Amino acid sequence: MSAHGRGPPCAPCRRHPGAPVVTFEGLPGAVAVSHLSVYNWPAADGLRGGTPHLHLTCSEGYVVVGGSGSVQTLTAAGFQETPLTPGALVWFTPGAVHRLVNEDGLRVIVLMQNSGLPEAGDAVLTLPPRCLADPEAYRAGATLPVDAEEAVQERAARARRDLAVEGFLVLREAVENGDPEPLAAFHRAAAALVRPRTPEWRGRWERGAATAAAATAGQLDALDRGEAGHLADARVHAERPSAHGRFGMCGRLDVYRT
Repeated sequence: MSAHGRGPPCAPCRRHPGAPVVTFEGLPGAVAVSHLSVYNWPAADGLRGGTPHLHLTCSEGYVVVGGSGSVQTLTAAGFQETPLTPGALVWFTPGAVHRLVNEDGLRVIVLMQNSGLPEAGDAVLTLPPRCLADPEAYRAGATLPVDAEEAVQERAARARRDLAVEGFLVLREAVENGDPEPLAAFHRAAAALVRPRTPEWRGRWERGAATAAAATAGQLDALDRGEAGHLADARVHAERPSAHGRFGMCGRLDVYRT
């Protein structure tokens, strides 16, 4: 527990010079990555791509590494479509509903805040309101049969995508017609759905981004004192994907444990 209150242990600092040294050996800033090949399945509106959703506590970014397409976003400020071509970097903050559109073999590196929390629960799909009011109904529409054979998983992932696109198109139409209430209602429903999981998410944040920030604070304090001992603790880490081609919200994922 931090000497300053709730959170991870403090790094050594002027206020608490005897505090234990905090280290963090995850990816920089507790950002996680995955490689995404966006779905090429056509939806009801004729566009090919992924499952619209939002995150409640995490920013997310895309680095485009191949193909072309776009990301459609929906916020209280309106609807926007951003082109995606190799070399593009696009990111969005919590609350931005986003939908990836695949025009020609779109592939992106996904950057995720909070140690990959977006792929570990911090996402609510834009399912129609009938699916959002009841947690069991939402789970039935949003959960994939991960132990089933690939063809069964693919059908379920596509049905889930289609259901989310149905809800997304209604939200988009309302926003474009100047009616903010359906999107606001979706925000409220999303918050209610994830509320039971926030203690688990807080733990991930404390072990990840909060610890990473505390480690930097300790290093800065050490440098202020003219000390360099933490440099002797340097480590090198390398990792290969822990899973290939997993069915995700927006496409097939190569994922890392980090």
